[in-house]
Amino acid sequence: MGLTRVESDLLGELQVPQEAYYGVQSQRAINNFKISNSKLSHYPEFVKGLAQVKWAAAKTNFELDVLDEKIYKAIAEACQEILSGKFLEEFPIDMIQGGAGTSVNMNANEVIANRALEILGHQKGEYQFCSPNDHVNLSQSTNDAYPTALKVAVFEMNKTVVHSLEKLVKGFESKAKEFENIIKMGRTQLQDAVPMTLGQEFGGFAFTLKKEIQALNFASKSFLEINMGATAIGTGLNAVPGYAELCAKNLGELMKQEVVSAENLVEATSDTSGFVAYSGSLKKLAIKLSKICNDLRLLSSGPRTGLNEIQLPPMQPGSSIMPGKVNPVIPEVVNQVCFKVIGNDMTITMASEAAQLQLNVMEPVLAHTIMESMMWLENAMDTLLDKCVVGIKANVEHNKELVMGSIGIVTALNPYIGYKASTKIAKEALESGRGVYELVLEHNLLSKEKLDEILDPKHMLAPHKSK
Repeated sequence: MGLTRVESDLLGELQVPQEAYYGVQSQRAINNFKISNSKLSHYPEFVKGLAQVKWAAAKTNFELDVLDEKIYKAIAEACQEILSGKFLEEFPIDMIQGGAGTSVNMNANEVIANRALEILGHQKGEYQFCSPNDHVNLSQSTNDAYPTALKVAVFEMNKTVVHSLEKLVKGFESKAKEFENIIKMGRTQLQDAVPMTLGQEFGGFAFTLKKEIQALNFASKSFLEINMGATAIGTGLNAVPGYAELCAKNLGELMKQEVVSAENLVEATSDTSGFVAYSGSLKKLAIKLSKICNDLRLLSSGPRTGLNEIQLPPMQPGSSIMPGKVNPVIPEVVNQVCFKVIGNDMTITMASEAAQLQLNVMEPVLAHTIMESMMWLENAMDTLLDKCVVGIKANVEHNKELVMGSIGIVTALNPYIGYKASTKIAKEALESGRGVYELVLEHNLLSKEKLDEILDPKHMLAPHKSK
């Protein structure tokens, strides 16, 4: 073992690595919680959120004359360094833990305090000069600092999720433009319906995803209402008058956003419904993405015995036994991400429901799960765009042949020959294997010129009046 220093807490003394910026309570969390192999350091935005909250709190305490200026400046400098990306490895605790996030809060308090001590010219662990509890955690509790830091993290992470979504939307819009004149058969219940263009189909993909940008941004706005100043249960014990509003203002300045203090701090301290709403938006996006990936796999199925309307970029050999097989591995992996996000939403729902009295102690699993969903979705959307959507090709002639050979085009004849006659033609075409076109002419239902006009694919793609 390397050199250690001895620190103490309520339970007694414990050895901590001498060079570590974290302290005794972080070390206990390292020892106690070996659950998920997912560490706080794996979520840099959460670490930065903690630094912003601690900086805003210290600034507020200084401005309210309850924190010495030298200590405030050292804490602020330490927080600024964390925000720049330093000391990320000093947050090694498991994301899943008991204690309602106390270990996360103390991890931040200890790292900031020990770095502040160095700035002040002292040694790590000399907490009489700058204490994790008395100075860095001044006027706070885990119960307001932890959820506020999580809100900051999710609000910032939403920007990158939305950015990936915007890029994917543009990718589908580009394909919609590329495929705008490619006729194909639309389907309902997996059966032939009526003609459309491949561009219309991809335009639908783009539009349905585009609607979720607004939904995500709207849901994220709730994270700008915080409960700093609530301290333990919302009564504000150990915080000075005016702290809640001023801390919200200071945090807003750091985030470059308008942040407000919750109207009822008791309610806000146990309520996590904002995360449930945001997770619901993630779930809705996941459902849409999964549906699109299902469609891409269907449209590219075959290639000889399936729909084979599009070709997905070949990414890897598809079988260890079947030569020549190539699978739609990118849509498949995105499907699986979507399943995970949908399942995560249930975890978040149950974690929120588990609040009791003045606190929700299940916030750690909520925090881990919602940020996991965001990271997975962001990666999945980037992968879908870069390794699939941009390289999709259309099988133009095959699509056209399917349209002209389809019984579904008989729907376009309804306004001209009536539903009953159209049904008779469709039935005969099904039974005989002959085409709709030749049967209409054979039964003298329409002239060739009129039939050609009606069945011109361009006339079957939008509303129009029959003549």
